[in-house]
Amino acid sequence: MKGDDARRAIDAVWRIESARLIAGLARMTGDVGVAEDLAQDALLAALEQWPAAGVPDNPGAWLMTTAKNRAIDRIRHRQMAARKQEELGREVELRASLAEPDLAAAADDEIEDDLLSLIFTACHPVLSTEARVALTLRLVGSLGTAEIARAFLAKESTVAQRIVRAKRTLAEARVPIEVPGAAEREQRLASVLEVIYAIFNEGYAASGGEDWIRADLCQEAMRLGRILVGLAPREPEALGLVALMELQASRFPARTAASGEAIPLLEQDRARWDFVLIGRGLKGLERAEALGRPLGPYALQAGIAACHARARTPEETDWERIVAFYDGLAAITGSPVVQLNRAVAVGMAFGPAAGLELLDGLRGEPALAGYHLLPAARGELLERLGREEEAGAEFARAAEMSGNARERELLQERAEGRR
Repeated sequence: MKGDDARRAIDAVWRIESARLIAGLARMTGDVGVAEDLAQDALLAALEQWPAAGVPDNPGAWLMTTAKNRAIDRIRHRQMAARKQEELGREVELRASLAEPDLAAAADDEIEDDLLSLIFTACHPVLSTEARVALTLRLVGSLGTAEIARAFLAKESTVAQRIVRAKRTLAEARVPIEVPGAAEREQRLASVLEVIYAIFNEGYAASGGEDWIRADLCQEAMRLGRILVGLAPREPEALGLVALMELQASRFPARTAASGEAIPLLEQDRARWDFVLIGRGLKGLERAEALGRPLGPYALQAGIAACHARARTPEETDWERIVAFYDGLAAITGSPVVQLNRAVAVGMAFGPAAGLELLDGLRGEPALAGYHLLPAARGELLERLGREEEAGAEFARAAEMSGNARERELLQERAEGRR
């Protein structure tokens, strides 16, 4: 096998198998940092051997076996260096504990449990959101440090330090690598969903940089969400989150012009929406609703996205139903951002004056200070009321606050058009 062909094959295998590999090793060692080191050792071995020997018939099993042998070698090296005769028996015990069927022969439910445990560990609440995002993309998403840094416009050294600190924090806190019990599962699941949606949101409306959309991040978030749904198919919020992401991602083909200019939702050519993704999203939302449990924040947001997806034209949008969904969201979250979005929906359902009154009540909200979408929303409603000069001032204020270059350009254009 040629060098380039081998490298591409190894990259493909690693992207597919690494999360399962690290998950299984983490269960055996009890430490995600050690597990990743062993997995990397196995990857290096593959890079050395596969170009000459060819890719094995079962590459995942080869990597797991190699990683297990490296674990045994590490124990033996420490034993010899420390001359601890009393530990000689532990190698035999370790061999017995690691002498499991290979990856292909392992029970599917055990592999799934390992992977679910890894996801919950990487998203443990003891870590900051930024650390959870980086560690999840690294361990479960199989992204390299440089890829994560590029995606979030951060320095590679910063991301690397964040990952190292996260693994150290998990080890020092003695966080067990397991699926949480029923008592804490809901809270821990919320942490996992928060991480996946944070990844999606950064791709859907990038907070900084030149690009309005980073589709690769959104695709990765949807992939992680689908993995979670496959492992926990009766969790309505997991189903709701995947449905929400698919419905929002369905608009990508219509969200930007050929020049890269952002196109607002109500001005998009809906014929360009991805109806395959819409179908998947609506079906996922139906599955969440069919479970018969109260809908949480992600399923409610998916309900809002579904109202837009079902409307063939902006005029057909059921804004009153959207307001009702926001009422439910506001009752659960108490979020000022939700209140802002509800005010916009009220403005569409019951007239711009009603929406503007609600937005004016949020102007002193500390959580919205510096949030560019508040003046942007006020600008929209003021424009509909014919108060062009005030609308222009609001769009200009929103442009100053926005960190995304494409969005800033759009807001500046709208401001200048009303002066």
